[in-house]
Amino acid sequence: MNILLISPTLNGIGGIAQHVRDLIKFLKDQGHHVDVISSENTLTIPIKKLKNPSFLISSFFKTKFMKKYDIVHAQHPIAALAMKNVNGKKILTIHGIYSNQIEMLHGKSGSTFSNKYEKNALTWADAITAGSTEAFNHYKQFNSNVFFIPNGIDITSLSTEIDTRYKKQIIFAGRLSKEKGIRTVIETAKKLPKDIDLIIVGDGPEKPFVIESVKNCQNIHYLGYQPKEKTIPLIRGSKLLIQPSIAEGISATLLEAMACNTPVIATNVGGNVELFSNDSGILIEPENSEELLNQIVSIIDDEEKLEKISKLAFSEVQNYTWSNIGQKYLDLYKKLLNS
Repeated sequence: MNILLISPTLNGIGGIAQHVRDLIKFLKDQGHHVDVISSENTLTIPIKKLKNPSFLISSFFKTKFMKKYDIVHAQHPIAALAMKNVNGKKILTIHGIYSNQIEMLHGKSGSTFSNKYEKNALTWADAITAGSTEAFNHYKQFNSNVFFIPNGIDITSLSTEIDTRYKKQIIFAGRLSKEKGIRTVIETAKKLPKDIDLIIVGDGPEKPFVIESVKNCQNIHYLGYQPKEKTIPLIRGSKLLIQPSIAEGISATLLEAMACNTPVIATNVGGNVELFSNDSGILIEPENSEELLNQIVSIIDDEEKLEKISKLAFSEVQNYTWSNIGQKYLDLYKKLLNS
């Protein structure tokens, strides 16, 4: 098959970028031809609030006279306008619930345009994939051709090295942004017992807040952005990974922690509820630093419970390997081509 993938980002540190990179690798390994349009090869304005809108416009013009593909696969509603331009069977993958994310980040005024745009984007696709049951149920209200395909993980590509820097090491690894719950992380971290060390890995709009907040805290260690080959050993070397997101799909970071046998404390939102439905992780209420603190303190020395959780999580994550998830995409591609 000749496949065109359109994504706002390819080389970024977020879950969408990683998902797209892994999907490209899977498709190429299966012998398919894949072209990519992303902000890395398309003109965009590198300013926070202008990057996605500029990609929407630039990618639209870039695809105006492109050749026909068998499959045109847009990742994120921002890529949908460019998808509409290209001849071929069209798929739109939405990570989380787009309209909710926009309202959370930019308020109701910012979500007015995005809601109208999203509803139009849903009509341009021959099929829509959602990465969590929550998102699937949401989008099923607007389009009958919605399929549930969660994020995948390439377990064999993960580093097996272990980086333990502190006796009681816990870690937050991800985008430093409101929706990822970084402010809850900082509130919790300031109350941690001094013998528990928190490592924070990542970058994002809340970076100045993080740097300012931790500068006088001896047991909070902000390492900035770290490449995956350094982040995975830190996750493996930690007793816990915490991710108190306000909104979440199927998080790549949580899948990685599960594959690394590192127990997770996350919030009971979105895809997290599906990932940890069988006690393979600890779920708490969002924006509740006291509950997060209590869970950390109560489990950090309970080796038996930590081991039980990590074994259940490692078993659960096998359902999300790319051999399973990638095949779901191929089956959908073939179904559309035969329709």
